[in-house]
Amino acid sequence: MASAPSASVEARLATPEGTCALTYEPLNAQAIIQSVADDGAGATAVFIGTTRNSFKGKAVIRLDYQAYSKLAIKTMADILRDTHSRYTRSEHQAADGDARAKSLIRSAVHHRLGTVPVGEPSIVIAVSSPHRKEAFMACELILEEVKLKAQIWKREFYEGEREEDAEWKANVGH
Repeated sequence: MASAPSASVEARLATPEGTCALTYEPLNAQAIIQSVADDGAGATAVFIGTTRNSFKGKAVIRLDYQAYSKLAIKTMADILRDTHSRYTRSEHQAADGDARAKSLIRSAVHHRLGTVPVGEPSIVIAVSSPHRKEAFMACELILEEVKLKAQIWKREFYEGEREEDAEWKANVGH
């Protein structure tokens, strides 16, 4: 395989809301889940996106991901920040409750770069919250925003097709 483009490099950024990472290494879902653990969390929502073996009737062999990492990692951090600011108060909090109480505690989004074989995770998102509803909603929002905004592209390789015919696609859609 050819060497990775120079703009597509590993990156990690920690913010008060959580962590973002782009890596060529396999994603360790348990470690990512543990990174958002908190004694105040009553819920941890997790999404693990894996390379599936087919797409629109074609057999998928693998996916290759690349990113403009310097910008993508900042975009991912902005998504965490925006998500945390969106969920500032839980419907479960009392009206006169602690103003410092947060609906989201901590979030993490890790995306794989390079070749991701069928069955392996390409993205792991984890969100901890005092309550399940906010954790699920935030996890889905982070996923959709990363797919829509982060400067990450994928190339799908299909069985029986020449590698040079594989096309790069924006990391959007289903």
